[in-house]
Amino acid sequence: MLVSLLFLCGVANNLNDILIHVTRSMQHLAYALDLQDDPESIAEYEAWHRADRIWPTVVESLRAAGLENLEIFRTGNRLFLLIEAPDSFSPQSKASADASNLDVQAWERLMWSFQKALPWATPAQKWVPMHRIFSLADVLRSS
Repeated sequence: MLVSLLFLCGVANNLNDILIHVTRSMQHLAYALDLQDDPESIAEYEAWHRADRIWPTVVESLRAAGLENLEIFRTGNRLFLLIEAPDSFSPQSKASADASNLDVQAWERLMWSFQKALPWATPAQKWVPMHRIFSLADVLRSS
């Protein structure tokens, strides 16, 4: 059933994809950040993240870092970022690579014009890591 589901959901195109998907250990990283509390600014920020507007070099930097998926959700002016990456992914290594990528730095400056730090963020911090407090999978595994 899992094999059929992976094919139907588009996760896998062949049996090798399934074996890689099922056996690969992944980490999920969650971060939060606020946007300026202005509806026009929020709409523009969302527009920049459409597939036809996000800079290809930014997407390439995410793929080069090994990210499997990255999603941003919003409620009001609060953003929630969810990253799915292999266990070998290092946020520190990604930050280091981004620091030397002029396109990523330009993108970050543009995005910062819409964003604002959370009140408890450190002075140099944009996206603040979130701490997981519950996992249904962990509960089910332990029962």
